[in-house]
Amino acid sequence: MGLDPSAILLTDRVVVVTGAGNGIGRAVAIACARFGADVGLCDRDAANLASAAAAVEATGRRAEQAVVDVRDGAAVRGFFAAVAARFGRVDVLVNNAGGGFAAPFLEVSDKGQDALVRENFGSVAHCIRAAAPLLPAGAAIVNVTSIEAHRAGPGFAVYAAMKAAVANLTKSLALELGERLIRVNCVAPDVIPTPGTGAIAVKTPLPRQGTVDDVAAAVIFLASPMAGFVSGVTLHVDGGNLAAGGWRRAAGGFET
Repeated sequence: MGLDPSAILLTDRVVVVTGAGNGIGRAVAIACARFGADVGLCDRDAANLASAAAAVEATGRRAEQAVVDVRDGAAVRGFFAAVAARFGRVDVLVNNAGGGFAAPFLEVSDKGQDALVRENFGSVAHCIRAAAPLLPAGAAIVNVTSIEAHRAGPGFAVYAAMKAAVANLTKSLALELGERLIRVNCVAPDVIPTPGTGAIAVKTPLPRQGTVDDVAAAVIFLASPMAGFVSGVTLHVDGGNLAAGGWRRAAGGFET
């Protein structure tokens, strides 16, 4: 039996996206709605969250929104309880919320380190534990990590380490949850211009800039039945930068 084009759709599925007010999270939430899903959205930014929820509803799908700090386990559990009350289940969890700041490792304070750990790793753990009872067979978890999970991150050492921790957690949970037919994967972008990053130009082997929609497309694939036998992997959305290593595009070819 061949592939059916409808296998990429998320028709009548329930998708939860964290950090959905801006950038990648917003693009993912709206794309999921366009592909047929109802969407639960959370963010700390109330105004942009409301705008993203309105954009989801403009597609004709339902939105459940809540202002949530995903570093707070109790708040996360309350949000998923509201999603369950509205929709009854969660078919796809997209752990997108995260962030960091530039500082040499030796200059990061105890408080700063704790914030980075809680925002980039603890939040993912909170959301997965809260979502797990709501995930049916065939559900998917997609964790948004970073290219820095797979290479050095000078000036972002703790952030990079936490993204690597999420990538490893993804592999472990692919095994632990696989018996329930729940798939767990990552997408790992390089820097994508968003309101949070500003207009940063990232050179890649592909002579164009990556966009939030490039990341959303990868999430849609991993969330959909099209990726029904894909689990425990990281899909890099970086224009080839991880493959390039120290090589950079130059006039007439590549240079180190």
